[in-house]
Amino acid sequence: MPDVIAGVATGGIAMGALVAQDLGLPFAYVRSSAKGHGLQNMIEGMVEEGQTVLVIEDLVSTGKSSLAAVDALRAAGMSVKGMIAIFTYGFDVSVQSFKEANVELKTLTDYNTLIQQALNSNYINEEQVTSLSEWREAPQIWGDKIQNP
Repeated sequence: MPDVIAGVATGGIAMGALVAQDLGLPFAYVRSSAKGHGLQNMIEGMVEEGQTVLVIEDLVSTGKSSLAAVDALRAAGMSVKGMIAIFTYGFDVSVQSFKEANVELKTLTDYNTLIQQALNSNYINEEQVTSLSEWREAPQIWGDKIQNP
């Protein structure tokens, strides 16, 4: 069990607060950058060096902002036990970044599950699955292809 739950601003704040409340643990949140006035904190809440923290996020795409929060917590002397997010696209860049940062990421669902559910409920068809799968593999290339056929 972690000592603290930390939400990543802004999407992870509400969920993180609910998780902390449910577990009876202190809550903190991590901004994307230091506040421009007052104490100029990047981390808000009662945190202390040496505490363990579980990070809550709403969405992981590339992992950049999520891992910036992890870096801030580690810089404050906290031990990050892992991150829980609602959704991830599962991009290779994020998988690699989390591995390199030695952060275990667990999610409630992911892009492939979303696409499969949309197909199963007839919200999309097989042709759309192919297009959506191509997007998932190379979003920038796919976008360029759509804009410049």
